[in-house]
Amino acid sequence: MPGGQPSFRRLLLTRILLLSIPIVLLGVAVTFRKARTSLLETARQNLTESATRKGNLIRGSIHSLKTSLAIASQTDSLKTGDLAEGQLFLERLLPQLTGAKCLQLTDLNTRQVVASTCGSAPIKSLTVHPWPYQPNLSTVDPFQQSFLSTQPRQRIAQSPLNSQLDLVISTPVYTPAGTLRYGLSVQTVLQQIEVARPWSLLGYTVIIDQDGTFLSHPFPEKVGRNIAEEGDRDRFENILENTARGDGAVRHLFNFSGDDTEWLAGFTPIQVAVSPSEQRTWTVLAITQLDYALEGLKSISQILALLTGGLLTAHLLAMLYMARDISLPIEKLGKYARHLDRRDVKARLPKDFQVRELNQLADVLNNLVSRLEDRANELESAWQEAEAANQLKSEFLATTSHELRTPLNAIIGCVRLVQDGYCDTRDEELELLEQADKAAIHLLKIINDLLDIRGIEQGKLRLFLEVVDLRQILKEVMELQAVEIQRKHLRLTCPDLNEQILVRADPARLKQVLLNVVSNAVKFTDEGGITIDIRRHHKSDFEQIVNNGVSLNGDGADLTSPNAKPQDWVVVSVKDTGIGVDPDQQDKLFRPFVMADGSTTRKFEGTGLGLAISRNLVERMGGSIDLYSEGLEQGTTVEITLPVVDDSQASTFDPESQSDAPERITVSS
Repeated sequence: MPGGQPSFRRLLLTRILLLSIPIVLLGVAVTFRKARTSLLETARQNLTESATRKGNLIRGSIHSLKTSLAIASQTDSLKTGDLAEGQLFLERLLPQLTGAKCLQLTDLNTRQVVASTCGSAPIKSLTVHPWPYQPNLSTVDPFQQSFLSTQPRQRIAQSPLNSQLDLVISTPVYTPAGTLRYGLSVQTVLQQIEVARPWSLLGYTVIIDQDGTFLSHPFPEKVGRNIAEEGDRDRFENILENTARGDGAVRHLFNFSGDDTEWLAGFTPIQVAVSPSEQRTWTVLAITQLDYALEGLKSISQILALLTGGLLTAHLLAMLYMARDISLPIEKLGKYARHLDRRDVKARLPKDFQVRELNQLADVLNNLVSRLEDRANELESAWQEAEAANQLKSEFLATTSHELRTPLNAIIGCVRLVQDGYCDTRDEELELLEQADKAAIHLLKIINDLLDIRGIEQGKLRLFLEVVDLRQILKEVMELQAVEIQRKHLRLTCPDLNEQILVRADPARLKQVLLNVVSNAVKFTDEGGITIDIRRHHKSDFEQIVNNGVSLNGDGADLTSPNAKPQDWVVVSVKDTGIGVDPDQQDKLFRPFVMADGSTTRKFEGTGLGLAISRNLVERMGGSIDLYSEGLEQGTTVEITLPVVDDSQASTFDPESQSDAPERITVSS
């Protein structure tokens, strides 16, 4: 209401001013805190999983090396003491071991290196070892006799930082007689897959022995040092306490790199067998800078800053233009209504108002105009359809009048010639009367077609279905068309009709359909021939119902039932070599009042109702009719499909008296 508008405006402005700015700022703060918490939790989870993957990879690599050495210790070239073959074997084995730098075979009796891939200097002293000299080889598992030790070495700092684990694994080699002879050792460097940069949460790799010694560290100068020397000593001790209990988690470190950078470390324990009788717990850490883990927070902060600035700017602009924004939608609606009153077809309804009530009003008005436009379009479409139907009926009436006039003129002419005594002989009179009779029969057929199509449209055409022999009806149709076929010197090919084919149909209407199809084939064929073929196939009633929408009433079975049983079907195919049908015209031939050539000067006579009536009759008898043609002068094929009665109905069929069939079904339009 205009009187309430100023009050509404003041209320809206004051509420926006007092509530929107604090809410926006509070929302930004909450969003920022929630985003930081989510990113930090994600980083913790990923670092813990990364530490677990790193630990599994280290454990798997060690196991693989031990297994490879154990298998190598069983080779004959090492057990027999053939040093030349042993040297060659070690050189071939070295590239196959992950991260292996050196392989050596040491004689445990002389403490001398007898075969090596990296010089004669021993990679590990084997003066003290846990292996028995003459074990029971049937009870000793060579795969459990490996001896592992670490060799933390100071390395020059690398850029980028990288962690690696230096290991030496030794395994015994027994002679074929079962006496301890050699020690096979491998020096390996396990490189870690690690990335410590923004957006990546794989992290650097740190490995700490259970006594607190760094076995691997991204800063090489710290390898071999103890955690007691670190600034984060308390946190490292807490990590070792957790891994001793088998737990994994995440901790924050503040002096990991020797400066004030905060680091985030996920850790997990792994059990490593360093000898056949001893296992040690190593702690594997995946560590990255906290800033890297929260790198996404920078983008979020920028977005929130831009969003906050945009919201505040929009808020200020809304305050300046609020009065105009409130009045402008109403003005647009009024302008739109005036355009509608002037019937301006270019008028467009304004949308997207900032007031809910105005949006609702616009939607109602838009729906009202849309319904009026739809109703106008429907009326126009109906008018166009009525015009088309009227034009079609007019063309049909003109064609039908021509068709009626032709036989009437023939009848009148023949009768008057006889009546006026222009015939010299009795035979000449009979010939004229025969021509008049043919014209009368043709006229009667046209009238019957008109009555049939009228009955179909009004729903008054009734069929009386009974079990009939399709063979007999087809024979009668061919007998009726035999004279015309012979007159046009056409070739007729038909199947052997000795076996009866029982279908449920109206005999007269079925004969009408077959006669219409065969007579069309004869009429439109001047050369060649006509081929009639009959074949049977299997198809469910339900599929036929879906395709044709057929429904029987009366005392017959309900074909629309989903439980309808499969049955046999018979297809009568009538193929000619005549003029054919244009593919664009084939779908129209089954419509009433439509002909491929509808002009009054066309070559072939007819009303165009035959196929339309035939389709209606066949479908109401539970079948279907289809027409196929590859084009003009390519001939035409018409197929009539009908259901074959089952054995129980066939047993009651009396070929001598079809009118006394025990079951008769009435079908209405």
